[in-house]
Amino acid sequence: MSLKSQDKEIYDLIQRERKRQAETINLIASENFASREVMEALGSILTNKYAENYPRKRYYGGCEVIDELEELAKERVRKTFGLPLDWHVNVQPYSGSPANLEVYNALLEPGDTIMSMDLASGGHLTHGSPVNFSGKNYKFVHYGVSEKTGRLDYMEILKLADKINPKLILCGYTAYSREVDFKKFREIADKVKAIAMADISHIAGLIAGAAHLSPFPFFDVVTTTVHKTLRGPRAAIIMCKDKYATAIDKSVFPGMQGGPHENAIAAIAVTMKEASTSSFRKYAEQVVKNAKILAQSLQDFGFKIISDGTDNHLMIVDLTNKNISGLEARKLLESAGIVSSQSPIPKDPRKPWDPSGVRLGTPAVTSRGMKEKEMSKIAAWIAAVITDPSIAAKVKQEVKRFTKNFKAPGL
Repeated sequence: MSLKSQDKEIYDLIQRERKRQAETINLIASENFASREVMEALGSILTNKYAENYPRKRYYGGCEVIDELEELAKERVRKTFGLPLDWHVNVQPYSGSPANLEVYNALLEPGDTIMSMDLASGGHLTHGSPVNFSGKNYKFVHYGVSEKTGRLDYMEILKLADKINPKLILCGYTAYSREVDFKKFREIADKVKAIAMADISHIAGLIAGAAHLSPFPFFDVVTTTVHKTLRGPRAAIIMCKDKYATAIDKSVFPGMQGGPHENAIAAIAVTMKEASTSSFRKYAEQVVKNAKILAQSLQDFGFKIISDGTDNHLMIVDLTNKNISGLEARKLLESAGIVSSQSPIPKDPRKPWDPSGVRLGTPAVTSRGMKEKEMSKIAAWIAAVITDPSIAAKVKQEVKRFTKNFKAPGL
């Protein structure tokens, strides 16, 4: 029996999505292509197993193999990120948002003060947005980026920390295109005696591939998702110094979650093995090279890039000089076969659901083997469509032919 014969409706929807992914250019910075091996682990018989609690402490029988699997996943995480000996790994968080909540719940009391970047400057919903659980349960005070440079101003962050005396300082962003100086954050945290936490969900693959500075020599707690630049399953990891391990483990289970998704944990283990290879390092380097060329090419076409460029995998395009909103641009580009996401710009005068910019990223196109030459071509298509929306259908056909030359992993 097969899905095709037993549930043709779902099978057909999957095939349509497979076709969409294959025939479009994916510039969503938080998406990527997982390998067939990652997806094989994710869709394996491990889905059947319930394994509440941690290895050798389970509430269910039949966990001998599962215990080995989870320990192997943690060991591979340690190797991939080069974790210091006094660091602990938890691979059970279901996704990034629960992982962040579990850290807050473990180390803070409701109402405690956290300092993080505001959403419009590049922060995340779980970093204190008032509509999110984080903003409703903790007192967040936000820093932004320099209005002049679009970059972090570490002196201003220090001044704010001195003023508010936060219990935890959080860095790690969903729409910030410059390399983060984790050492400076550590110095700020030490000065105000705060816990230093990094959410590296976006740049974890770049860190694993040595294409970005690492937070681990300087921070207390690090969270990450696995499906972005790491090219893994939709899952998350919490890494912390040993002194926080017991509190964080208890916060994950039984504090916030029930049985872990061992199929996802197996897929994490496969991802970590892939991310430890020399080929992955080359991939991470190419992601950054591609982002730099895409940003520069767009600037050559008259587009404004926040902070005037990028050091990582993404960029924010400020469309205020193009007479189009971020939502309109996202929909227009999608009609041309180029998929992106709308994004606010710092001090954005527009509403979050229809902001002034779009966020573009290169992880997925790099996974398809595209390089600098292709980035210039993509930039030309973007410029052409934004300038003359009537050619979107024509560009979509060009994109469809173009993508046939770049097979997407796992499709």
